[in-house]
Amino acid sequence: MLSKVSEFATKTFLLWMFIAAIIGFIFPTQLATMGQFVPWLLGIVMLGMGMTIKPSDFKLVFKEPRSVIIGVILQFTIMPTLAYTIAKIFNLPAELAIGVILVGCCPGGTSSNVMSYLANANVALSVAITSVSTLLAPFVTPALIYLFAHEWLHVSFLSMLWSVIQVVLLPIIIGFLLQLASKKVTREATKILPIISVVAISLILAAVVGGSKSQILKTGFLIFIVVILHNVVGYLLGYVLAHVFKLDRRDKKAVSIEVGMQNSGLAVSLATVHFSPLAAVPGAVFSFVHNISGPILAKYWSKR
Repeated sequence: MLSKVSEFATKTFLLWMFIAAIIGFIFPTQLATMGQFVPWLLGIVMLGMGMTIKPSDFKLVFKEPRSVIIGVILQFTIMPTLAYTIAKIFNLPAELAIGVILVGCCPGGTSSNVMSYLANANVALSVAITSVSTLLAPFVTPALIYLFAHEWLHVSFLSMLWSVIQVVLLPIIIGFLLQLASKKVTREATKILPIISVVAISLILAAVVGGSKSQILKTGFLIFIVVILHNVVGYLLGYVLAHVFKLDRRDKKAVSIEVGMQNSGLAVSLATVHFSPLAAVPGAVFSFVHNISGPILAKYWSKR
């Protein structure tokens, strides 16, 4: 029963995101107070990821390191550079520029693995890139944010580093240790993890929308244009550069999806802790957008 409910929650993820956004608009005052819990909610999602990571996920890193290295490098170069360029072209206000750059500097999102499966891409490569980029994120993400965002606002590298370690690295390590300690308990727990992840991400979105309702109404159209451009061009450049590096078709699709789909929950968490509520809006919108564009792209590729 749990497995069926989890599968239903995963398949209808976009619906719950949409409902969460509406609830955030209807009850902004009540949900705005939930902003303080965003890092904890993301930590729960990362704990679940740690409980599902297997040593076999890293076999490809040693077996075919070239594809994984290319994917990780493209992940951490295309999206931050693209975010900075878009912020400059659109002359975004400081908070929005910071928010877009935060999204660009984050590792790949876990839903990218599902999209790679649906697109008939190289799922093993997708999982390896997500895992490696997520484990590198505590060190690479703060450095990239400092590099690209310091001209808008003062960014403390050390405080950002500690935040990412707290909400990403430590929960993943705890989840992995729990998996090693009791595989039976972990196996049972993973049946409910998709439900917990959907609930946590929906609550994050509702909290951000509730806390930023007035700013979204003011700049909503601009934010959607910027986020859609960031997401779609990320897919395109990921595929084109993977082609330049002569990866095969299934690998190109996996890299494209990895580059285009970000861990926007981390961006929202960092914005909530270190910046203004408006800086969290691009991350929340990106969560919504890439969960629409990802399935569309996957369906197109699966048909071809």
